[in-house]
Amino acid sequence: EEFKQYAKQVVANAKRMSDELMKRGYDVVSGGTDNHLMLVDVTKIDSEVSGGVASDVLESVNITVNKNAIPNDPRKPWDPSGIRIGTPAVTTRGMAEEDVAQIVEFMDRALQKRGENAALQRLLMSVIEFSSRFGLPGVN
Repeated sequence: EEFKQYAKQVVANAKRMSDELMKRGYDVVSGGTDNHLMLVDVTKIDSEVSGGVASDVLESVNITVNKNAIPNDPRKPWDPSGIRIGTPAVTTRGMAEEDVAQIVEFMDRALQKRGENAALQRLLMSVIEFSSRFGLPGVN
């Protein structure tokens, strides 16, 4: 029963995250998600942002995603148009729908402020403060 509740929360978090991304103008491939992950075409927000750029910028503020090709991707495989995002890790840490909405806010701010080192440093501190409220399984 505990795992069933966890799995339901993983999907609920992914649905909320994809909805929040789409509200901000991001193109979630397939128009949303019914499972634990989503693929987002980040070039629709700004053609200068690729999956590789997005992944690097988000990593700089402690948000981990994977660069990923999208269907019929016009970009090269080593720097594709998309990112893949999953919710099992944040759900395992105890995050729920409102928390993933905050993560999307962090992601959007990071991508909008890419190249602005001072703004990204402030955002990194906000991400660290936010995530410190949630435990890491196996770590005291």
